[in-house]
Amino acid sequence: MSDRVFLDSNVWIYAATGHEEYPAKFQRAREIIGSADIGVSTQVVGEFANVVQKPAKMRRPLTPEETARWVDQMFVFPLVEVDRQIVENALFIQRRYKIGYWDSQIIASAERFGADVLFSEDLSHTQKYGGLRCHNPFNAA
Repeated sequence: MSDRVFLDSNVWIYAATGHEEYPAKFQRAREIIGSADIGVSTQVVGEFANVVQKPAKMRRPLTPEETARWVDQMFVFPLVEVDRQIVENALFIQRRYKIGYWDSQIIASAERFGADVLFSEDLSHTQKYGGLRCHNPFNAA
């Protein structure tokens, strides 16, 4: 992969927890993390940490220690910190594309990172937001 890729939290969640319930997505997420020029944001890290520890969301939630190990792994990659400019850009993206705020904030963070592609299963596959292309990496999984 030669594109700069920004990862939504669902990619990280499948990589950390999907081996039993979603083996194809687990494998694909691991491939992406191991082979791409990727970036993450503080929002993505926070969403990941929140979701993977919730019994209502996970068949087997991660322990706080397991979660901390994954967060440390996420911090190896370039981190986009959500600041005032990201929030303002997210509000603009939300109005322009008529999508939810949190998705808009991920797009604003991906743009700040300089991503060509945003990997997410939450946004429309192949949709473009300015110069950023969305791709669902799990379409075949």
